Amino acid sequence: MSRERRNDGSAGDVDYGEIGGSYSRYRQPDQVIEAQIHHALGAAKTVLNVGAGAGSYEPTHCEVTAVEPSASMRAQRPQHLVPAIDAVAENLPFEDKSFDASMASVTVHQWSDLEAGIGEMRRVTRGPVVLLVCDPASMMDYWLADYIPEVREVEASRFPSLERIGAAFAGEVVVEHVPVPLDCRDGFNEAYYGRPEAFLDEDARLACSSWSLVPQDVVERFEAALSADLKSGRWDEKYGHLRRQPFFDGPLRLVIGRA
Repeated sequence: MSRERRNDGSAGDVDYGEIGGSYSRYRQPDQVIEAQIHHALGAAKTVLNVGAGAGSYEPTHCEVTAVEPSASMRAQRPQHLVPAIDAVAENLPFEDKSFDASMASVTVHQWSDLEAGIGEMRRVTRGPVVLLVCDPASMMDYWLADYIPEVREVEASRFPSLERIGAAFAGEVVVEHVPVPLDCRDGFNEAYYGRPEAFLDEDARLACSSWSLVPQDVVERFEAALSADLKSGRWDEKYGHLRRQPFFDGPLRLVIGRA
């Protein structure tokens, strides 16, 4: 069953018109992750970005067509990127085999029909289809689950399994782990694995949509617990090594479907 699009056009389970105002400030593309995505796109000269949001990870060395249903997210795209078309993954307004490659960055969990969305991307793409996703099976293997498991459970429930994603493709599928650097500029939850203080910033939290899907009293409990443990040194006693760990191999994955 498809989800009803919201006032700003958001097609998923959150309204980016309400929570997405500071998204582009906290969700900057990280160079390490970007390099892995661009390598997967290969030598493509034309690229489709589905669920493009504010434009993170879009290549600038080739011709890009961006699709984004949320008006709030389209408005946050920087001027050096092409304007995004108002459309959804499940009904792409392009002819068959229109693009050398296509990409979708942490957006498949917002689609109303995963199989239809992947089928559409495969239909309009001659070469690789590259998806940046999270593996729900690995979601709880992170210290944040000790403080607010509700957020991790929400995230795990939203993302489709890697097996389901792979089955939606026809042809070869490759899955790559995407290690997160310590100074990651893209403020998803794992980006702060060694910088826990960031989670005390409400705007930083809301740049990850899962935080808007848990009750406020749960978030307040989390803030109190993390603040106390940072002040007492308890967090550092248990997890302080992460402040010096150069990469974190969490649930982030790159799924590459080849024709």
